[in-house]
Amino acid sequence: MNLDSKIPEGPLAEKWDKHKFNVKLVNPANKRKYDVIVVGTGLAGASAAASLAELGYNVKAFTYHDSPRRAHSIAAQGGINAAKNYQNDGDSVYRLFYDTVKGGDYRAREANVYRLAQVSVNIIDQCVAQGVPFAREYGGLLANRSFGGAQVSRTFYARGQTGQQLLLGAYSALSRQIAYGKVKMYTRSEMLDLVMVDGKAAGIITRNLITGEIEKHAAHAVVLATGGYGNVFYLSTNAKYCNATAAWRAHKKGAFFANPCFTQIHPTCIPVSGDYQSKLTLMSESLRNDGRVWVPKTVEMAQRLRAGQIRVQDIPEEERDYFLERKYPAFGNLVPRDVASRNAKQMCDEGRGVGSSGLAVYLDFAEIIKRTGADSVAQKYGNLFDMYAKITGENPYEQPMRIYPAVHYTMGGLWVDYNLQTTIPGLYATGECNFSDHGANRLGASALMQGLADGYFVIPYTIGDALAQTPPKPVTTEHPAFAEAEVAVRERIAKLLSINGTRTPDDFHKALGHVMWEYCGMARNAEGLKHAKAEIQKLRREFWSDLKLVGTETEMNQALEKAGRVADFLELGELMVDDALDRNESCGGHFREEYATEEGEAKRDDENYAYVAAWQYVGDNQPEVLNKEELKFENVKLTQRSYK
Repeated sequence: MNLDSKIPEGPLAEKWDKHKFNVKLVNPANKRKYDVIVVGTGLAGASAAASLAELGYNVKAFTYHDSPRRAHSIAAQGGINAAKNYQNDGDSVYRLFYDTVKGGDYRAREANVYRLAQVSVNIIDQCVAQGVPFAREYGGLLANRSFGGAQVSRTFYARGQTGQQLLLGAYSALSRQIAYGKVKMYTRSEMLDLVMVDGKAAGIITRNLITGEIEKHAAHAVVLATGGYGNVFYLSTNAKYCNATAAWRAHKKGAFFANPCFTQIHPTCIPVSGDYQSKLTLMSESLRNDGRVWVPKTVEMAQRLRAGQIRVQDIPEEERDYFLERKYPAFGNLVPRDVASRNAKQMCDEGRGVGSSGLAVYLDFAEIIKRTGADSVAQKYGNLFDMYAKITGENPYEQPMRIYPAVHYTMGGLWVDYNLQTTIPGLYATGECNFSDHGANRLGASALMQGLADGYFVIPYTIGDALAQTPPKPVTTEHPAFAEAEVAVRERIAKLLSINGTRTPDDFHKALGHVMWEYCGMARNAEGLKHAKAEIQKLRREFWSDLKLVGTETEMNQALEKAGRVADFLELGELMVDDALDRNESCGGHFREEYATEEGEAKRDDENYAYVAAWQYVGDNQPEVLNKEELKFENVKLTQRSYK
């Protein structure tokens, strides 16, 4: 299939403005004749639902939570990027664009990334107007801090609660439209399938998670804002409810899935402490502004430390290896996440890791505390330090934090064009649900930026282009396609409940997560990926023959919920492995051990792999078809990334 990205013609800096003028418009009187479904109410979903309703569309918004405020966007800690250049330190829209393309290892569309940088400046004004309590300088101006992959301070923040505060702003805008009757809110409702009529998205099938009731909903357009698929690894920084079902259901109806192997490993996570854990806890990347990352210089010193023969305070300065500062003097501890993560793994692989498992490095704040005082540090990071102390029982004001990389964000997602429309007409994907803006590695503080950019400033323009060409006739669920989709959903649920095996959904999920982390995690190679594919196929067969579920479909049944999501993770995991095996290069978070520079850095193959891999579902147990969208770079030069 020929993938038409619909990138506008003209100079990079003019594409978005010209496109906004050229898209077709729906006049205000007609907007109230169109129904739009928004699935997900995190930053991308809440902002989209509120903005579309403000324009006059009739919006139905769906969340599997009891309130939009519980969306996982709330967990983002460090900040949100915007090219305001308040610090007068050399930032600009173009520099944010360049840092993002470079940080993604040149595997993102120039046009999409530049638009993201452009609208970033509007996001801050929008959020301030909503009352988001960004940190401020002594004189009252908004404060900024630096983040990985940049040499300027462009990250706006609200202590370590930026995602929560931004979501409350979007939620207030959404609540206003709910009160006006322009948004109908469906809580505790999970999308289980997409309904297609005449090749277009026409609605969704949902399950009420309290009563088990299957419901049908029709609309002129459907917007997915359902987040990423990091929980395919079982242990990740994602909330346990985060899943890929909505996107995967859309994929199996014809929406291409792009770059599934591009997974971000976050370098500052509290290390795994036991088999009982169901998720991991992130320590914000903002801590790398002032924290210094190090390990002992020798394996012998690290062994004594792990054995409890010495304390961390006993290691003199000359025996500490601040390896990021040593290897990347220009960026130091603020190298991008993929670079920091790989280096932490390398230190532990050499035997210089710390903690009882040896799978950790130190993040040390002694220097900044000595220079500015503990009170000053507490003002910036107090809630993060408290979180760390409660989880580990260690005081980070007195000894270094222990951190290790963990699965965090997924750059892959549903393929979308410049209008954020998938390969299914009428179906859109926003935020982490799509693939469009981050390439092979997302820079820190860019997730919140993309979610709000898509919701507030992109989809309100681009969705109108398609709706203007759609007759404003009322839509209903009477079409036979809705009944067929409902039957398919009920049959799938019945099949899950009828297996009556011996293993729980969590058991299968853990097994899948282990395979994914070991063979498709921070480092991959062809042999390991082939092994992973065979193991996942075996797990899939066992899942459908040995799954054990209790309860029924006509009640609240969290085991049933999990089972459906794990079934989708098993299929998605196999596609991730296929994508990683097909991409014979290293780029960003996709590190193939066979393709590395002499210094151990990711080695791209721009001649053969400068494209978006868009996978097409063709049928159960059949190989997916690879479609390629060639990436053209007219404004940046493809070079080996360097942060030295």
